[in-house]
Amino acid sequence: MILLAVAVFILWGSAFLFLFRVPTCQGSRTRNGFPALSVIIPARNEEQNLPRLLSSLTAQEIHPHEILVVDDGSTDRTAHVAKAHGATVLTSKTLPEGWKGKTWSCAQGAAAATGNILLFVDADTFFEEGGLQRVFETYLDEGGVLSVGAYHRVEKLYEELSAFFNILMTAGTGAFALGSRKRSSAGLFGPFLMIDRESYEAVGGHEAVKDKILENFYLAKHLHRIGIQTRCFGGKGSFSMRMYPDGLGGLIQGWSKAFASGAAESPPWIILASVAWLTGAILAAVNLVWGAIAGGWALGLGTVLYLLFVLQLWSILRRLGSFRFATSLFYPVPLAFYQAVFARSMLLKAFKKKVVWKGREIDSEIKTE
Repeated sequence: MILLAVAVFILWGSAFLFLFRVPTCQGSRTRNGFPALSVIIPARNEEQNLPRLLSSLTAQEIHPHEILVVDDGSTDRTAHVAKAHGATVLTSKTLPEGWKGKTWSCAQGAAAATGNILLFVDADTFFEEGGLQRVFETYLDEGGVLSVGAYHRVEKLYEELSAFFNILMTAGTGAFALGSRKRSSAGLFGPFLMIDRESYEAVGGHEAVKDKILENFYLAKHLHRIGIQTRCFGGKGSFSMRMYPDGLGGLIQGWSKAFASGAAESPPWIILASVAWLTGAILAAVNLVWGAIAGGWALGLGTVLYLLFVLQLWSILRRLGSFRFATSLFYPVPLAFYQAVFARSMLLKAFKKKVVWKGREIDSEIKTE
């Protein structure tokens, strides 16, 4: 029992290896002017999400040079809503062979943009008050390419099930690990990419990752190959997101899409540390149950180990989203959900099934480079 407790404690500590800190965008606030910024928003059936994003952009202290919404074959009022909020709407051309919808939309937006700096953001994100200025100043202070992990605004109970997905996707960038250098990252967050036009063209733009779902992750690899640094920050206080508001089915499909598209392409040591930590969390929960049955000192030790994971989870989740404390307290529930969706995505991959997302079928077979 004591040896098991020591092992669980060591596994608990592995979280600090892959997610040591999550710095947020602060910026120097010393600039009087900014380069021309083109905001590019790929959108497919986003009439419900666009008003929040576009309103948040127009309410910022600094204003983009232009806001381009690329309508990717929407069947709802996406284009009408975008125009009503002052954005320029580009109607996507027919999807070419070998491209994914989002990468094709981003490429068309970049081609039409006239700003010196390109900012690609997903339609279901939005900026907090003063957030655009903070991320822009951080981008100019840090240099290289900037990606911001959107702070998860949790509004409904089922969204709490995303807890472990948020943690592991954040850790997967490699930017927040113990000893990481100036937040340099192995990958980039999908909902936010800020890059200067010269670097974008030098890397080949979105054509270089045209067949990828997690396009920003793979784009980071190409940027590193040509010597361009990538940086990641947490979005708390600057940049937020409402993930999968359409219900539990959408949440399952959304996270299955992420895994089926190569979410496990993180650095091997981060994957190993993550697996070790998850194993520790499972053992702590099992140990608590065993302690409750055995009673006495076994229950006390089991409770201490379990609470270590509860408090650690609460500390991490507070930085990533507006999760309730109860999500950490009863963490075996979102952990079991994570494992179930992970198993589902692996089965889809094994049988080469497709994931349906926004009316399109997505290959579940992972394509590596």
